[in-house]
Amino acid sequence: MTTHRALTGLVMNPAAPVGVLLRLLALDDGDRVARLLSLRRTLPDRVAEAMLAHPHRGVRFALAESSAADPGLRARLLDGPASDAIAVAFGPRPYRTQVPPLPQWAYERLLNHEQDLVRYETVNSPTVPGHVLVRLAGHEDPGFRLTACRRVWHGLTDDRRTALLGDAHPAVRTTASLQVMHENEERTAELVETLADDWRLGDVMEHGLLGRALAERLLDEGRLLARLARNPTFPAGLAERLADHEDPAVRLAVSARPGLSEEERAAIDWTVTPDDRLETLRWVWDAREEPEVLRRCATSAHTWLRRSAAVCTELPDDCVELLADDADFVVRLLLAEHHPKAPAELLLDLYLNGTHRAVGMLAVRPQFPAAGLAARFADAADPWARALAVRDPGATPALVEGLSRDPEPGVREAAARDPRLPVPRLVELLEDPDVGAAAAGNPALPAREMTALLDRAGVPG
Repeated sequence: MTTHRALTGLVMNPAAPVGVLLRLLALDDGDRVARLLSLRRTLPDRVAEAMLAHPHRGVRFALAESSAADPGLRARLLDGPASDAIAVAFGPRPYRTQVPPLPQWAYERLLNHEQDLVRYETVNSPTVPGHVLVRLAGHEDPGFRLTACRRVWHGLTDDRRTALLGDAHPAVRTTASLQVMHENEERTAELVETLADDWRLGDVMEHGLLGRALAERLLDEGRLLARLARNPTFPAGLAERLADHEDPAVRLAVSARPGLSEEERAAIDWTVTPDDRLETLRWVWDAREEPEVLRRCATSAHTWLRRSAAVCTELPDDCVELLADDADFVVRLLLAEHHPKAPAELLLDLYLNGTHRAVGMLAVRPQFPAAGLAARFADAADPWARALAVRDPGATPALVEGLSRDPEPGVREAAARDPRLPVPRLVELLEDPDVGAAAAGNPALPAREMTALLDRAGVPG
């Protein structure tokens, strides 16, 4: 069983030869192997070809979802069983990375497919290029026009935008109006009526351009007042009436409006806790290229303003240093996640002492410290800290081997992934039920040992 567990790591090993990957693909549980193959950062064409021709649909679908597979190979799934088209349309969904687009002919076939679901998934795929969507703004299918409004509005000509704002289909007209409501009082007023019972009404109240009469009416109606108070075009005099509202969310929204002095913010009874999940204030984000606005937010006593400033990569260097020592954990975390100049020691401190699940991702940030970690943490009492020692470029093979014998699986796993680990110890760890998969994924594992692992597991040659 331990050997079979190790095979999952072998699938992800960047140094695994094509022959090894093809043997793994031939396993009875090929769908599971294929799913792992689809997550690889590189996928050799020979392996992708084998997935393309595989009799199991799950394997072919995994190819369609691979962001590393050649787009031309993914597109060739359209020449196979008809059911594969939906997988091609859905495509890869990588996190914060770009995927090369399919060939143009593939989009033509997908957008003219007989199945509605295939066409729908195609136009809504995050990987479909903007130039493909721009061409859909005049399509006979209102769903296509709606998607063009929503995703490539700023890439459309003035004439096409005008046509969409007067489109015969109400959903298209509404979606187009949502794109211009921030600069058009009339469109905002129409949307308030059109979306009276729609979840998007809150977006209109927060981001639409409000005329005085409409603002007063919305205030009197008393709906979604926190969203209304966050709208910078909501008159300041009307917002003052909400400063002592019974709902704390409304008071908080009023206190975070632009244009208030620090004294005026402090006069409002607002509260922000570390557990409050607050969206970045739109007015702060819109001013992210204005250093003085960001500086006022970063030095504000208001937590929401500082959190909003922390996500702006344009934040001045002196403000970065200031927010790195902020009393609010979320401010420090947002700064560490978003700013390229967030101090290395901040990232390390959050990684070691933070309780939010996001702190684990800080280790992949470019500025996360590496040099000197072995001396600092190799003998630390906390296993989470000891595991950091292998990130030190100065860590010796002997140190890595010592950590590979640590009683804590997490520390052994970190050592098992390190290419400096001596090969004899790396091979031993293949049989460790806790870290065998990590050892099998180590690129320093010799090809002969990969083949031997397959043989021991009974994988056909």
